Amino acid sequence: MTPFQAAGALWTVFAVFWVLAAFGRKPAQRRESPVARLSHTLFTAAALFLLYSNDPVFGVLRHRFAPHTSWLPLLGVVITAAGVAFAIWARIHLGKQWSADVTIRRDHELIRTGPYTHIRHPIYTGMLSAMLGTALIVGEYRALAAVVIATVGFWIKARKEESFLEQEFGPRFEEHKRRTGFFLPRFT
Repeated sequence: MTPFQAAGALWTVFAVFWVLAAFGRKPAQRRESPVARLSHTLFTAAALFLLYSNDPVFGVLRHRFAPHTSWLPLLGVVITAAGVAFAIWARIHLGKQWSADVTIRRDHELIRTGPYTHIRHPIYTGMLSAMLGTALIVGEYRALAAVVIATVGFWIKARKEESFLEQEFGPRFEEHKRRTGFFLPRFT
């Protein structure tokens, strides 16, 4: 199995887990509009297209930023695996609160355990880490562009989530924000 195939298998595990874990969620109380959801979904779609498409139209983005070595793609697999595992761990802690779109669930709880102890958006941290690992395997500038585009999309979505959480939890969420980092941990 090549490093690229290994990354594909890891992303498949991630996708299968995500679909299976979506069952049993609490009913939605409030959610973002379809137009608002489209704004961050397009970023993710564009990033995945850049990461996995070998389209020659990318021109200069098809040039390599990474040297051809045997160890760099293996490092990419390790980082991809760590990112997928971290995102899955965060998703497990989020439990029935999770949603693909920005949503407040009925009887919504503010999760502050596991990775949420130090990071407010650890699922995105894991996914971005996995994308960065995959970018190391691909080794082309288009893969780095994909990570940047995904970061922007996740930032937009995370800001919307925080707006919803601030409205729902008020001072409790503000206190949580002071103690945690956005995508990276804050240890206080």
